Amino acid sequence: MVNSSETRAPRYPDAPRDDVVDVLHGHAVADPYRWLEDAQSPRTVQWSDEQASLLAEQASTWGDRDQWVQRLGELLSAGGVSVPVWRGQRQFLMRREGTQEHAVLLTIDADGTERVLIDPIALDPSGLSTLDSWQPSKEGNLLAYQLSEGGTEESVLRVMDVVSGNDVDGPIDRARYSPVAWLPGEQRYYYVRRIAPDLVPEGEEQFHRRVYLHTVGTDPDTDIDIFGAGLVVTNYYGVSVSRDGRWLQMSASEGTAPRNDLWIADLTTSAPESPSLSPVQVGVDAQTSMDVGLDGRLYVMTDLDASRARLAIGDPTHPQPEHWIDLIAEDDVAVLEDYAVLDGAELERPLLLVLHTRHAISELAVHDLASGARLNTVTLPGLGTVAGVRNRPEGGHEAWFGYTDNTTVSRILRYDGRTGEVSLWADAPGTVDVPHVYSRQVEYTSTDGTTVRMLIVSPTADPDRPRPTILYGYGGFGVPLTPGYSATVLAWVEAGGVYVVANLRGGSEEGEQWHRDGMLATKQNVYDDFIAAAERLIADGWCTPSTLSINGGSNGGLLVGAMMTQRPDLINAVVCSAPLLDMVRYEKFGLGATWNVEYGSAAIAEEFAWLWSYSPYHRVESRTDYPATLFTVFDGDSRVDPLHARKMCAALQHATSGDRPILLRAEGDVGHGARSLSRTIGLSADVLAFTATWTGMR
Repeated sequence: MVNSSETRAPRYPDAPRDDVVDVLHGHAVADPYRWLEDAQSPRTVQWSDEQASLLAEQASTWGDRDQWVQRLGELLSAGGVSVPVWRGQRQFLMRREGTQEHAVLLTIDADGTERVLIDPIALDPSGLSTLDSWQPSKEGNLLAYQLSEGGTEESVLRVMDVVSGNDVDGPIDRARYSPVAWLPGEQRYYYVRRIAPDLVPEGEEQFHRRVYLHTVGTDPDTDIDIFGAGLVVTNYYGVSVSRDGRWLQMSASEGTAPRNDLWIADLTTSAPESPSLSPVQVGVDAQTSMDVGLDGRLYVMTDLDASRARLAIGDPTHPQPEHWIDLIAEDDVAVLEDYAVLDGAELERPLLLVLHTRHAISELAVHDLASGARLNTVTLPGLGTVAGVRNRPEGGHEAWFGYTDNTTVSRILRYDGRTGEVSLWADAPGTVDVPHVYSRQVEYTSTDGTTVRMLIVSPTADPDRPRPTILYGYGGFGVPLTPGYSATVLAWVEAGGVYVVANLRGGSEEGEQWHRDGMLATKQNVYDDFIAAAERLIADGWCTPSTLSINGGSNGGLLVGAMMTQRPDLINAVVCSAPLLDMVRYEKFGLGATWNVEYGSAAIAEEFAWLWSYSPYHRVESRTDYPATLFTVFDGDSRVDPLHARKMCAALQHATSGDRPILLRAEGDVGHGARSLSRTIGLSADVLAFTATWTGMR
């Protein structure tokens, strides 16, 4: 399946196949490209340089890249705005205006004065530094914030005086993935930090987290170690303090496991530096979060005995599950996502705003806070995604939330509990000419008879002819794919293509069981769902195998790697970004050891069999006509090491019998996640230009 009679196979860089074989659980596991794991070795550097030259040579034939750059820039020119975080009469929010490389963090004072607190470009004109997270103090006069600097992903923690804009604390390093939980008084906060690298075994520097109590302005090396010693080294920790400062909550999750242990402490009966933690749930196979409201009740969101989640209430002095009483019971279909309490004195009665998703589409409803009874439905602008339902910490009658759909730039809406009115609170700062597209949700049947859904965005309501089509998926870690504004999707559809997002098992679109039906021993279900989506698109006439491309990143990179090795006949092009591909050795690199709760471990015979059955790098077969493939990787990626793509690229270049190219796009000074606007546009333009060439788009 090629798109031009003039296509000739590229001449690939030399990549010797070493005779490296491991024997695992009685299986001989060949690894001929293990030498490509070492990014700094001279032959890896030479091979990588030659791959960059090959990419440039091939990219010169794609055409139209400049047009993609221009249109993507136009579609992103509206910018964006976030849901406000209130502290008293002061607001904090993120906003990006049209051409800004990064969103900036703003504060709006009680008198309406707006000030920029953090502009990543002002701090680093190169655009390489990113603002990872931020948390105001309870009084709103101090702001803890975390920056990854110079293209790293290391999240250095500092504290700023909001009025002056000056830093008053930090920097504190090794704070990646750290929550910040302020105590009242703005003097102390809890946070999470990895212990010093010289105190841990080699290769475990990204693990060994602890919860610490820090006093503003002091040396972090004198911080009090509160929690985490002696527990699993790959644990992630959460920590929060109730609005009134009385209740400390602590959670622990082994890697990315869909379950957590949970504790609570009363800081009026034990000191903050030595809290007496009472277990809420420990060793329970459930994901639970909780909050103590201003009314003194414990609010618990949990999937314990409720795959689609439920909201319960309890007493923080008796916080265990046997004391919980359901306020919002599990729905038969919809998944509980969020809630906000509206309890202002101006209301006739206290209300509860409850967010569900039904087959990945958001629904918002109003309930009675006392009984949980549903009162009415909040009218939304369309079939889209609601996120970040927030109220004022001190209560009130208002709530704010973000809304987006396939053609609506993210905007912030305000709900008034007195009138039931929904109004526009903040729109994206710019305007954009959004093309007219059609979207529909389609049900299809997977290999085992399971009903799966996909969202098709297209230039026509029905398939009029086979069109260049991108099929996108993720299918892992309980991550749902919901409708949202995407410049890449709109540019592709406007140009005449079809863009499809599949809600595969492994996500959480249908609840936690949907996730578990696509992890560990059942991971093949995800690939079967994706293959079935492609087959349905072809059968319905949206595309043919010669006009179909698949696209995925990170765990989605594993997804497209598995599909291209299992069903290369179904597709003509693949974009595989920041992928996991060697599933036998993935635990040895980056944050891989935190993911064995999702995939399994090659050290365990049964789990090795799961991984070995689909590991894309090990499923590459000689004399196979593989699709045109573009790997995109990032040298600063500390989550998924680019070695996966290097090894897979070499294996495919050696094995493919066809003329379609296997290419590697490696980008420096950027990591797995956030990036500047220009880098985002550049990557997307390359992806679309490559895909257009290999799906026949003219």
